[in-house]
Amino acid sequence: MWPVIDGHTRLVGLIGWPVGHSLSPAMHNAVFEALGLNWHYVPLPVEPGQVERAVRGLVALGFRGANVTVPHKRAVMPALDTIGPDAEALGAVNTLVVRGGAGSFPVRSEARRSAGVPSKVTVAGYNTDARGFVGALHAGGFEPGHGASSVVVGAGGAARAVVFGLLRAGTGEIVVLNRTLERAQALVSDLGGSCDGESRLRALALTPEAVIETARAADLLVNASTVGMGRHAGGSIWPDGVPVPSHLTVFDVVYTPLETKLLRQARQSGARAIDGLGMLVRQGALALDRWTDHALDVDEVAALMRAACGRALGARLAM
Repeated sequence: MWPVIDGHTRLVGLIGWPVGHSLSPAMHNAVFEALGLNWHYVPLPVEPGQVERAVRGLVALGFRGANVTVPHKRAVMPALDTIGPDAEALGAVNTLVVRGGAGSFPVRSEARRSAGVPSKVTVAGYNTDARGFVGALHAGGFEPGHGASSVVVGAGGAARAVVFGLLRAGTGEIVVLNRTLERAQALVSDLGGSCDGESRLRALALTPEAVIETARAADLLVNASTVGMGRHAGGSIWPDGVPVPSHLTVFDVVYTPLETKLLRQARQSGARAIDGLGMLVRQGALALDRWTDHALDVDEVAALMRAACGRALGARLAM
């Protein structure tokens, strides 16, 4: 049953352009319904150049916060009052939290409230992608710390979050592969100073030979590129006809389709395969954790979100 939205409903949403394809409304609203929360999540299409107005609109309309997706993750930063350390390091924000407004929950300062002193409304920006990725690794049975070595394919926003998460988790050597070597080198340069990661990162040009050679010496292979989705659906970063090393854990950030060619190749070779839906729901659960001031169980929320995404993806395939 569609939830009743009333004057007490706390609102959150998704700022992006476009947003019609997103699974975020389905997965967040499923959690609100399952947990009996009078909250609602709405898609908020915001044209490029209108991000600052959109942030002011969140405050004016009493929103508790919002997620931010492409192409606004960097553009939203100048409009914010504070930025969390992960977002600062990655140069991207995916979660906004409005504090001190009518939608804030709960009111932490009882003294200020009882004295009738209004709190200044602020908008803080965070990035939950890196923690979402590491959480998905743990849920999939892989421990990224203790010197484990990794290969990351890609050099865009997803790759930056993956590399940052691995560095913070204590991963040993990380090799970044990208078709444009300069972009991989820029990622290494940007993140090399974080988490004492300078000596643990190196960049190489993406070739089939480089993927095979580096993966054979690694514990984890991550596809953080767009290969396997959209117009690249059916493609794979792993060369045809070459078995994936069975000791390897393979993680694909792509979640549409849920079973990518890369993951099929991994499973057929006896390697562990982890799909990208885990990262999506974990970063969403961590955002909700911030909006509710850490009042919910992140693991429970992530499980509810994954089930909702599965239903939504199934419905899309049936159309």
